[in-house]
Amino acid sequence: QVQLVESGGGLVQAGGSLKLSCAASGRTWSIYNMGWYLQAPGKQRELVAQITRGGTTNYGESVKGRFTISRDNAKNTVYLQMNSLKPEDTAVYYCNADTRGFGVENRYWGQGTQVTVSS
Repeated sequence: QVQLVESGGGLVQAGGSLKLSCAASGRTWSIYNMGWYLQAPGKQRELVAQITRGGTTNYGESVKGRFTISRDNAKNTVYLQMNSLKPEDTAVYYCNADTRGFGVENRYWGQGTQVTVSS
C-alpha cells in the first residue's frame, strides 16, 4: 500500500501562482510514476502532468508552458508549480502514484486538494 498526502491548494487570482506538494509513504520503493490529475465539477478526471522516477515528464495540453512538475525521490514527494493560473484551472487536484511490484501494478490516489482561481 502507498499513502499520498497533498498540500498547497487554495484560492488565487487569475495570473497568480500556486505550488502543490504530494508526499508518499508506505511501499514507496514500488513507485515508478507520480503525477497530478484535475477534476472540475461535472467533468471527468483529466491528466495535468506525470513524471517518471528518472525524471521524464508528460503534460496535459491545457497546462503546457504554465505548469511544471518535479519530483524528489529521496523525499518521495512530487510537486506541481502552477503559474499564470486561469479561472478554468479551478478544480480538485489529485496526486497519483503508480506502483509495480511482484508482477502487479496499481494506481493510488490522494484525497485531493481544491484549487480555485478567481477572475
